[in-house]
Amino acid sequence: MMTPEAFPRPALTRRGFLGAALAAGVVLVAEPTPITAHAAAGDVTLTAGGISLLASPGGRLAIRDAAGVTRSAGSKFQVKDSVTGIHLSIGGTPTLSALPGGTPAIRMDYTFDAAAGPTTVTGWFSLSTSHARLEWRVTGAGTLVPDGFLFSRAIQAPTAPDDYIPITAWVRDAGGGIPYEDTLGVAHTSTWDSLHGLFLLDRSRQAWTNATWVHAPGVADPAGGWTSRADFFFSETRPSATATIGQGRELGIELTTNRDFNLFASSGEQMELTVLVANGGDARPVELDLWVRGFDGEMLATTTVTGSVAAAGTWQHTFTLPAPADGIALAEVVARSGDDEAFARSNLAVLPPYDYQAGANSMFGIANYPWLQRPSADAVLDLWQRVGISVVRIAYDGGPGLPPAAFDARGIRHNIELQPSLTVTDSEAATWAADKLAVAAGAGAGYFEVGNELNRPFNTGDAAQAYLDKALRPVFDRRVATGAAVKLMNNGLAGMDKPWVENFIAAGGWDLIDAFAYHPGRGNFTPDYVPPGDDWSAGGNGTYWNFYGGLRQLKALMAEHGEKEIWLTEAYAATKPNSWWHDTYRHAAENVLLTLALAKAEGIRCVCWYQFHDSVLGMPQVADPDNVEYHFGLMNRDLSPKPSLLAYATAARTFDQATFRGRLTFADPLTFGLWFDTPRGPAVVLWNRADGYLLNTAGQRADWHFPAPEVWVDPWPTKTPLVAAANAAVQQVNAIGQVRQVPVADGKATLTLDGAPRIFYGLVPRPGRNGHHTLAGCRPAKSHRR
Repeated sequence: MMTPEAFPRPALTRRGFLGAALAAGVVLVAEPTPITAHAAAGDVTLTAGGISLLASPGGRLAIRDAAGVTRSAGSKFQVKDSVTGIHLSIGGTPTLSALPGGTPAIRMDYTFDAAAGPTTVTGWFSLSTSHARLEWRVTGAGTLVPDGFLFSRAIQAPTAPDDYIPITAWVRDAGGGIPYEDTLGVAHTSTWDSLHGLFLLDRSRQAWTNATWVHAPGVADPAGGWTSRADFFFSETRPSATATIGQGRELGIELTTNRDFNLFASSGEQMELTVLVANGGDARPVELDLWVRGFDGEMLATTTVTGSVAAAGTWQHTFTLPAPADGIALAEVVARSGDDEAFARSNLAVLPPYDYQAGANSMFGIANYPWLQRPSADAVLDLWQRVGISVVRIAYDGGPGLPPAAFDARGIRHNIELQPSLTVTDSEAATWAADKLAVAAGAGAGYFEVGNELNRPFNTGDAAQAYLDKALRPVFDRRVATGAAVKLMNNGLAGMDKPWVENFIAAGGWDLIDAFAYHPGRGNFTPDYVPPGDDWSAGGNGTYWNFYGGLRQLKALMAEHGEKEIWLTEAYAATKPNSWWHDTYRHAAENVLLTLALAKAEGIRCVCWYQFHDSVLGMPQVADPDNVEYHFGLMNRDLSPKPSLLAYATAARTFDQATFRGRLTFADPLTFGLWFDTPRGPAVVLWNRADGYLLNTAGQRADWHFPAPEVWVDPWPTKTPLVAAANAAVQQVNAIGQVRQVPVADGKATLTLDGAPRIFYGLVPRPGRNGHHTLAGCRPAKSHRR
């Protein structure tokens, strides 16, 4: 996914707190208990309340519970060197020692073979109540890669699968705008009936962790070398609360509901919003303040409750309230005790079931495999089908996500995208083509998208010939030789790269593809924006990154060189918080609907939305406010829906069996409309551009920062009335599917338009000559600003 980004976020006041706490040893879980130490026959034992460590010759370290039962055991440490590769320790010698303050500790001197060169690793392990502090100090060549450090552990007889749980906190942006989540650490969790254990690290990749190894990246040590740290806790509460208590300060808060994805099927259903408060300090009273607002700002609920939470303990409270009438609601709960405060947010939404009928004609897809399968793969696929997703871009046996059979069982079509290299020999290119075409055919893929965003440098056309020679033509030739039925797409271009396409066509590529794929990147422009001229800058915030202008360019090229199916294999509305280049949550919903409406009007074969969840592959649910790649989801990190999800569903339901009839024109050149015929009658999408095509221009901006308004704030100051003939009833549907009845008097309805697209039923489109359609009885009224 091409995501131009040049806007780093300033350091946050709470960012990195956990890492600082671990570095300073500020980790407390309960009243301190005596620590005893024992060394005999080469073994060293440390014991504290609820936990003990046993270190043995060879490097073995066992973590045992209060009953002396071993719950985790490991014996190795792994380092990576950019020159000599990966090295595993081959032994270790434990000795009883002490930390600088006198706390008893186990020292483990690991041994490596000669290939590791000057590498040394020394482990320092200490205890407090129900808590083990593990630290590895590493020295060696300057070519060591600290991000490649891992330690071994094997969980003994767990009663549930291990898990990877990021620990987050909500923060308020010091520069103004909306709050957002940041990550305080990552927990690798284990379960033994009611007893829970977790390794807590400042940073750790799920993709580099398995049943044997935990990724434990090193940080530079001022004294030289690097240090990897992890803390292990036994507890009987949730990982987020364990981390808060383990930090030894501040309140922590976590929200959950009684429905998967916080989605309810109908208005009035009972919603249970459960708050878990954790206390890392002394016993204290706590006040919980709840508010819930609707999409348009109405306050749906406010309440305050008080309680108390024990030292190093938790308090759970459940708020009960009815589901909103329709659409989405934002809930915030603040926990306060004296000067200490923590808060959390989540979205709650109503999305009724829907019986989609388009089948193989549906244009609604998703751009990648479901790699985040929480709470389960079936639940995710259920939700995909509930919002109208009918195609997945990538699926193959042995690949990431689910296998093709899982989609076949659901009637979800699936394609494949695989990435070639453009710097290989002709022989290597032919081998890759044969291997990957076989994978595509074996997967039953409808289309093989040969590569992803291989058009760098953008807007120059330089890479087109190499792509043809080393990727597409070898696959095409192999398909001819084998008779494979899979259709071919070019690599999905980053942006609609006109020079690349022109060079591709000139070199004979047009006849090799069945469908054309590209990714219509978009900055702070509305989807219908067409930049003037065609000398569009492809820089990080250039006009090259627009939706409709690029699509118009492609359609013009096709009119000259021949029509192809158009696949937008990655379309998006990124919601990086408080960034002027990216969408606010409200704009994102509006832009999802308008993007899909324009795609339907232009005859796009499929739009694969990028992506389903906020997260980065390999580090799922690790909040990362700085990384735009994290913010492309239709769903939030906590698995609750963004308004964008409801917008996608609204479009899928509106256009499921729709036929585009034409554009609508009006006396006001800033009013726009699209006319579709649907089974329930004409559906008309209307909007007005009196406030322009550029987003996030209001207020004070500094560098990249834009203090984004809350989702319920209407961002369009100019309201343009439009009077049109109407049937007996007119319905207005906004981007997230909320329905409002528009009064009709004397066969006329007065509509209020602004920059947000809305769908109207009950109006009377009137065909005109040369495609100049309009609405019957249409006359403009004077615009006004709020």
